[in-house]
Amino acid sequence: MKIEQIYTGCLAQGAYYIESNGEVAIIDPLREVQPYLDKANADNAKIKYIFETHFHADFVSGHVTLAEKTGAPIVFGPNANPSFKAHIAKDGEVFQLGDITITLLHTPGHTMESSCYLLKDKNGKDYALFSGDTLFLGDVGRPDLAQKAAHMTQEQLAGLLFDSLRNKVMTLADDVIVYPAHGAGSACGKNLSKETVGSIGEQKATNYALRENMTKEEFVKEVTDGLLPPPAYFPMNVKLNKEGYQNVENIINEAKPFDAKTFEVVANETDALILDVRHQNDFEKGHIPKSIFIGIDGGFAPWVGALILDYKQPILLVTPIGREEETITRLARVGYDNTIGYLDGGFETWKKAGLEYDTLESVSAETLEEKINENAKVFDVRKPGEYLSEHIVDVPSTPLDFINDHIAEFPKEEEFYLHCAGGYRSVIAASILKARGYHNVINVLGGFSAIKNTGIKTTNYVCPSTLK
Repeated sequence: MKIEQIYTGCLAQGAYYIESNGEVAIIDPLREVQPYLDKANADNAKIKYIFETHFHADFVSGHVTLAEKTGAPIVFGPNANPSFKAHIAKDGEVFQLGDITITLLHTPGHTMESSCYLLKDKNGKDYALFSGDTLFLGDVGRPDLAQKAAHMTQEQLAGLLFDSLRNKVMTLADDVIVYPAHGAGSACGKNLSKETVGSIGEQKATNYALRENMTKEEFVKEVTDGLLPPPAYFPMNVKLNKEGYQNVENIINEAKPFDAKTFEVVANETDALILDVRHQNDFEKGHIPKSIFIGIDGGFAPWVGALILDYKQPILLVTPIGREEETITRLARVGYDNTIGYLDGGFETWKKAGLEYDTLESVSAETLEEKINENAKVFDVRKPGEYLSEHIVDVPSTPLDFINDHIAEFPKEEEFYLHCAGGYRSVIAASILKARGYHNVINVLGGFSAIKNTGIKTTNYVCPSTLK
């Protein structure tokens, strides 16, 4: 038996490859499926099942494409009603895989079809639980995402989740390994651990939601408390996972390389969004006017989903040379399939063509200290939790996630400064503002990490009215 966790840091997502005696099961695959096919081929094995823990909201799964390429059935738990052919399993249904078995445990609460998969070894012993978004390490799945589809409140869904955990998960032996669908950084929970593999016993001892003496009322209150609004792209990803989508290979093949002048013409004729995914330092030194920065080496896909509200928006890319296909693929992972092309040869070809470009002014934290003493306006674009922990005195919270709600707060005429934790998100925010005509925005290099090493006064006091 072989179990391999295939973890994608950008999405904080874990897919699983399980092989036993020449038969393979894939759990929650990513949209690009070739790596799973390659692994099975290397093991001289056949993909027999494609298990889905639920209709994912934060990424487009590879179940449809993988089924087309292998003929393996897609398996969902009870209550799932996809538009494509799938096996809707019963609670407790057992699937034979080589010398082992995998049992579906229906665990509604995060969504109504949410299910875990319990792997038993060749001796019939409970060995591992693939817990999807039902149980994370340190947390459980948020119960507010499926309210509309389930015609239930988040409190009612949380009550179902409480029962699922107590009746299906916490009854398992302490030594059963837990393989969750997500780790820290995912918006599918609020307190996820950085670890990606744990055990039932460990979670019983450390996970706040699995306290032995916890009442259902306490669970519902704690699980629903402090939930931030879900990213705007979540419903669209659920729709694609439920109804189907095109092969990501087709999307890659349809994207065209454009020379600089053709790129400019296409941008004007299609009203495409120009997305620059290079490092923020490169973007600061020079970028195409009105382009938006979201760096490929940061939290790329989730920020795309949070900030580009129209997933059908035509997109033109400016990427590091050689990373064009990777960028198109990572956009498609979260449902952005309309990449029409990219700047062939990267940003340098734009400059060599003599076309206009813009820059972003940045200053050090030490310079910011001088400017604050001169009453400069400063905005903190970190998440509310980061802001609550510590922030500059008298500086408001304007989280990047909700920047569209704060546009009116940024001054049109005078200079102002943006900072995040380290410099990635503040450049994203600055690019959005510059694209909207705020050319008086200045980025703070090194973000709050650098600010803390200066004499700038900080506090952890916050007036509730300053937070989203």
